[in-house]
Amino acid sequence: MRIAVVSVPAEKKQPPDYVTALAKGMSLMGHHVDIIDAWTEQGFKLPGYEYIAVVSEPLSMFTGKIPAIATKILAAGSSLVGKKSAAFVKKTGLFSNRALSNLMKAMEKEGMRVNWSDILFNAPHAEALGKKIGA
Repeated sequence: MRIAVVSVPAEKKQPPDYVTALAKGMSLMGHHVDIIDAWTEQGFKLPGYEYIAVVSEPLSMFTGKIPAIATKILAAGSSLVGKKSAAFVKKTGLFSNRALSNLMKAMEKEGMRVNWSDILFNAPHAEALGKKIGA
């Protein structure tokens, strides 16, 4: 399966270690995985993937808001209606669950079918979750 892992960190930087670990876990299961950095790439490639995993982090540890770039890259993707997807948020504070809910709402607004969501604690946890894709 072709999978896009969309990295949406709170600030512009290289994809964090937990994003690459999640992608590695998916690759170990035999999937073709590409990491798409929301800060540097457009969402035009997203419709070409069978499955889209969006990995974000809250803007701060005291809010459940996600970066605005997450909604922008999903909106730029167009024709994501019915696309199978997963939502992941890095555990950073008290409101990680609210951030996950906000991310799922943004994805569902674009018509995506979120069939998996979880909080990521660290890179080894992310890799273990990546191995469960399709299981």
